[in-house]
Amino acid sequence: MATIESYVTQSGKRYMVRYRKPDRTTTKKRGFRTKRDAQDFAATVEVSKQRGEFIDPTAARAIVRDLGPDWLERKRQLKASSFRPLEIAWRLYVEPTWGKRPISSILYSEVQAWVTTLTVGDPKAEPPVKPKSATTVIRAYGVLAAILDDAVKDRRLLANPTRGVDLPRKKKKAHVFLSHEQVRDLADASKYPALVRVLAYCGLRWGEATALRVQDVNMIRRRLGIEQNAVDVAGEIIVGTPKNHKKRSVPFPEFLDAALGEACEGKHREDLVFPGPTGTYLRYTDMREDKMSWFASAVKKSGVPRITPHDLRHTAASFAVSANANVKAVQKMLGHSSAAMTLDVYAELFDDDLDGVAIAMNDAVSRLSVPKTCPKTA
Repeated sequence: MATIESYVTQSGKRYMVRYRKPDRTTTKKRGFRTKRDAQDFAATVEVSKQRGEFIDPTAARAIVRDLGPDWLERKRQLKASSFRPLEIAWRLYVEPTWGKRPISSILYSEVQAWVTTLTVGDPKAEPPVKPKSATTVIRAYGVLAAILDDAVKDRRLLANPTRGVDLPRKKKKAHVFLSHEQVRDLADASKYPALVRVLAYCGLRWGEATALRVQDVNMIRRRLGIEQNAVDVAGEIIVGTPKNHKKRSVPFPEFLDAALGEACEGKHREDLVFPGPTGTYLRYTDMREDKMSWFASAVKKSGVPRITPHDLRHTAASFAVSANANVKAVQKMLGHSSAAMTLDVYAELFDDDLDGVAIAMNDAVSRLSVPKTCPKTA
């Protein structure tokens, strides 16, 4: 139980509460003007301990700058391409604004104002704040919210003041689907025509295609073994497992036999199928022409819509669906974590299936009605 003691200051008599924390260590709180105030505080402490809601005042005074680096360090198990955006969000947006703040002093309204300022900008600020993309704002908010979530779990805070904040909506980028003729023109205009065709007809991610080795190409079964992913992170190529850490086998059409055979010819099993100019991992910014990457140059020469190498995955998905592949097959080809994700990303490609459902139901009912309309035989 807590004990209450009085003491004298220059301003008069004051009261102090001594109490035990849940870990059985003793602490105190001073400065109560009346004994009743001290008793009320002591009662509140006992109730909060019984409910498991006790918050150590010392722990609640921790500042965000002390907690952020530890939280970030725990995220290092993520892929480098996922970790770096979090580190940037902490360094550019979270730490400068919230670093010196005690976590117990942060208010919901302040977080909402911060999110709004990042979203719409503030030309009157010094220096002026330019509007940030929804992705950037949501990521910065997510870092702050996650740090305070950990503070709640560590019993530094009773509740997270960031939760419930209104966030900007991401605008879904319209997919660009090339035709077979456009893929042909793009490949013919490219320095790496075989790579362009593999991206457009197999749906590999850029890093998966550039990490392909000769041993991953099965010419007999016409399969590509996707086991690695080479990602450019701040100018450094980081090689790891594919996204979702799942290896997969992707089929390639027969017309790619010659192109892939030529790309593998004369190489060792461990050699890259599509190496860069120096023999290392290819970057789509390599071999610049007129201040453009080789891929951008090919897009311009071929006259196809403005796309990136990643957009060719969308084309591969559209080709697969038009070839009557079901959603599970498309999911496996693209390496999505679930069929639901494939449907979320490419819902528009399956619109024709709705017509098929209506036609199938109509046919079923029509067959059911046939015997009733036919005359009975003698």
